[in-house]
Amino acid sequence: MSLNTEKPLKKKVGMISLGCPKNLVDSEVMLGILKNRGYEITNQSEKADILIINTCSFIEEATQESINTVLEYAEASRKNDKILVVTGCMAERFRDEIFKEIPEVDVVLGTGSCSLIADAIEQAIDGKKISFYEKLADDDFLERDRILSISSGYAYLKIAEGCNNCCTYCIIPKLRGKYRSRSMESIVSEAKELAKNGVREVILIAQDTTNYGTDIYGKLAIVDLIRELSRIDGIEWIRLLYCYPELITDDLIREFAENEKLCKYIDIPIQHISDRILKLMGRRGGSETVLNVLEKLRERVPDIILRTTLIVGFPGETDEDFEILYNFVGRQRFDRLGVFTYSREEGTPAAEMKNQVPDRIKLSRYNRIMALQKQISAEVNRKRMNRVYRTLVQGVADDGIFYYGRTYGESPDIDGVIYFTSTEPLDIGSFVNVRILNTEQYDLIGEVIYESAE
Repeated sequence: MSLNTEKPLKKKVGMISLGCPKNLVDSEVMLGILKNRGYEITNQSEKADILIINTCSFIEEATQESINTVLEYAEASRKNDKILVVTGCMAERFRDEIFKEIPEVDVVLGTGSCSLIADAIEQAIDGKKISFYEKLADDDFLERDRILSISSGYAYLKIAEGCNNCCTYCIIPKLRGKYRSRSMESIVSEAKELAKNGVREVILIAQDTTNYGTDIYGKLAIVDLIRELSRIDGIEWIRLLYCYPELITDDLIREFAENEKLCKYIDIPIQHISDRILKLMGRRGGSETVLNVLEKLRERVPDIILRTTLIVGFPGETDEDFEILYNFVGRQRFDRLGVFTYSREEGTPAAEMKNQVPDRIKLSRYNRIMALQKQISAEVNRKRMNRVYRTLVQGVADDGIFYYGRTYGESPDIDGVIYFTSTEPLDIGSFVNVRILNTEQYDLIGEVIYESAE
């Protein structure tokens, strides 16, 4: 009698990560856990034995995208006997409905249970349906190894989990729990590992990065963290997203002005400028705070890139409130600006407010601001003509002629890119000097040169 000594083939795991960069980091950590447990990772979903969909549920549009994606792969799972796993914010939010509405799903993990991904899958392989919803209490999950899904010289670095702000339109505190900062030592250790793996730009993210440290150090510690990260060899750019205006201190502004590694780029989710609407939104601070911060940043940090996001059609927003916002956009001339139409999210205070704005008015207001910002963006881009910028090489365009990349003025996924030619082959993740020669609506076109860059 001969014994079969062949080892069983490793199960292949695929991941579809929806929503924001914070969700992407969670996806990368889950893949790291699974790889350490012996699973093979594939980026081809059709070849995966186990498919994980990390969902988003921030607004109605994101929730619908998540539902549609799960339904699409539920059909494939039924035909090909795959194990289907649903994680993330939608899994947390609709914990009682997913198995009932989509029986093809085998595993559901809430936002506090990502560290249990391997255990859950192993039980699903044994034929069990599994759901875990752990308490939203800590951030130990982020201490695990990650498998980077991006190979373009940058990586997101999550510095905290959860949120304490409780804006009246937002469901995130219910889905992610209270604000929990990671220790500075943990973040720095991860950044050093990222640098060893070729990452040149770290992008700091949290629901509110400016609040970093208040829970574990008893003070705003984002400047201290930036300084520690700046000491890491190999990290050349540090980018800061999601900064709330009332917590942008003079010390942070000074760091932007003086720290060569800190990109002169700041994302400030203002949401509105009418004091009446800001109060209804539950936002801390008012228009005076916002205007004061913008003035200081422009005065003290030459060439800083300002990005913001706005919400139009919030309950009770009158024509007068909207005109205040529209005129504010025209005066401030943000380099980057995104707009959301208000999404009525069940379980939030704003969903129960009177004077809900009709969809047609929301859309009209959205279109007006976006048309204005389109003009502003074109004018901002024209001012960059013939200037030379240090540019991070991201990849090769589909036509094979142009490379593409970003300067300090573009954040990945949300801003435009720079397309440029080079007489020499370039390494992805390297830096080159690019002169801007032409502009498109949001993107720029240039060529590599050999002289000093900005």
